[in-house]
Amino acid sequence: METHPNPAAPVDLPLYEGIAIGDVVLVDSPPAAADARRALLAEEVLGFDTEAKPTFAKGEISGGPHLIQLATASRVYLYPVDRLLDRDGLQAILESPLILKVGFGLGSDLAQLRARLGIEAQHILDLSRALPGDKPKQTLGAKTAVAKYFGRRLQKSKHITTSNWAHPRLTERQMLYAANDAHVALRIYRAALAAGHLPQS
Repeated sequence: METHPNPAAPVDLPLYEGIAIGDVVLVDSPPAAADARRALLAEEVLGFDTEAKPTFAKGEISGGPHLIQLATASRVYLYPVDRLLDRDGLQAILESPLILKVGFGLGSDLAQLRARLGIEAQHILDLSRALPGDKPKQTLGAKTAVAKYFGRRLQKSKHITTSNWAHPRLTERQMLYAANDAHVALRIYRAALAAGHLPQS
């Protein structure tokens, strides 16, 4: 969940094409949960993000996260928290010191995971802080990073960003938006590593 200010990428760049819906797995059945646990525990690095139902009234608490996204190079697994089928498996992945979880603007994500699920995520790399910005002390957002490393424009719909992530039936657009938040973080991590912008783990 990227919440810090983020300069928009130049509008003349070609659009970033993210992961296809066929490679997005909604973990909504025991077989899907078992497959997700097996696949994710086998990885060394995962893209990571969460989504929470937005709040509009002053003092209102979102109660998030409502969706947790974990990405490998070829698949993204979406965990609806209100119908969480394998909390133990998810906790094992997020708390594993052997699996690096990378994402953008993860402060509130980690706090909500702790508050709602009692999960203390470990081995986390917040790319917005780890990657060098154009100016000293500047944080780098996903849009800027996609422009920098891929020469593409990451399109983020405010309508989807502020949609109801707690809804029992997510739309395809919601699923793709959420999946790409995690998947693009993994891709940027690998590109930044290859460019020498991050230390080798």
